[in-house]
Amino acid sequence: MLVRRLARPMLAAVFIKGGIDTLLNPEPRVGMAAPKLRQAENAVGDKLPPQAPTEPDQLVRIDAGVKIGAGVLLALGKFPRIASLALAASIIPTTVVGHAFWEADGADRPAQEIHFLKNLGLLGGLILAAVDTEGKPSLGWRARRASRKVAKQTRELTGSASDHDFAGSAKSAAETAGATAKDAVDVAIGRFVA
Repeated sequence: MLVRRLARPMLAAVFIKGGIDTLLNPEPRVGMAAPKLRQAENAVGDKLPPQAPTEPDQLVRIDAGVKIGAGVLLALGKFPRIASLALAASIIPTTVVGHAFWEADGADRPAQEIHFLKNLGLLGGLILAAVDTEGKPSLGWRARRASRKVAKQTRELTGSASDHDFAGSAKSAAETAGATAKDAVDVAIGRFVA
C-alpha cells in the first residue's frame, strides 16, 4: 500500500540520521550515557554476564548501529515489524538518558520536555508499525478462527455420536484440534517474519 511505502521511510529517517550522527560524533552521547550507566551498573551489580558490553562508548555505538540497521530495514519494508520493535527498544534508553526533562534545570527543561514528548510520539508510531499486519489477519484473529473451527468440528463429531463411540469421536476431535492449532501457529509465524 502506498501509505506504508511513504510512512515507513519517513518514520525511519530520524533514526538513520541520528545513528549516523552518533557514529560520526559519539562523544556528546557517551558523556550523557556514562553517569546513567554507572547508576545501572551499581543497581544491577554482578548480575550482568561478563560478555555484556558495559563501556559507554561501546553501548552508544551499538545503539547507533541498531538505529541505522533497523531504520534501513524499516525504510525498505524488509522485516518491518521486527525493525520497528528494535527501534522501539532503542528509543527508550535514548529518551530516558538524553531527554530526562525531570532532571533538567529551568532554562533547559522546556526543550528537553519537547524532545521527550517527540520521542514518545515516535515510540507510538513504532508500536503501530510493529503491530501492522498489512491487512493480513492478526495472530489473535487466526487463533479465534481456529478455535471456532475446532469447536464446530467437535460439536459435529460429538452431536451425532452415541455413548459407545464417544471415546473415538473425542480422540478424533482432539487430533483435529491439534492439527488446526498447529496450522494456525505455522501460518502466524510465517506471516510475522514476512
